[in-house]
Parts: sequence; structure tokens; C-alpha cells
Amino acid sequence: MNYDLELERVKEEAGKADTVLIQLPAGLRTHALKIARVINEAGAEPVIWAGSCYGACDLPDYECDLLIHFGHEEFTSS
Repeated sequence: MNYDLELERVKEEAGKADTVLIQLPAGLRTHALKIARVINEAGAEPVIWAGSCYGACDLPDYECDLLIHFGHEEFTSS
């Protein structure tokens, strides 16, 4: 399947951070290294979260400058 991982947007946002955490559901984890390379090219240190990912409310407890969370509906506030 083709997914729009918005790699240009990832690169732009990662360029503003030192450490970027990548969180993917199991079905998208095959793309983790590709995303990490883009983050690295932007000058940030990528960290791939290998723990669970059950939705927008399942954010990892990891200190980073930016969290990139893939695979779920857009998170909106009420």
C-alpha cells in the first residue's frame, strides 16, 4: 500500500528539534527507518518507539523535543 507519510513536513518539523520520537502502529513500522533517515537528514536525532500504539491517547512517556505520531485520525480538540 502507498501511504502519504508527509516526509517533507516531517523534515521541516524535525529541523526545529534536537530529538524526534517516531511512534507508529504495527502496520506502519516497516516505514520507520525511512522516516528516521529523513529526520536525521534534517539534523535531528530520530528515536523509534517500539512499544504499543493504540491510538492518539496512547502517547509514549519519553522525553523528546518532537513526537511524530502516525497511523490514526487527526487529533482534534473540542
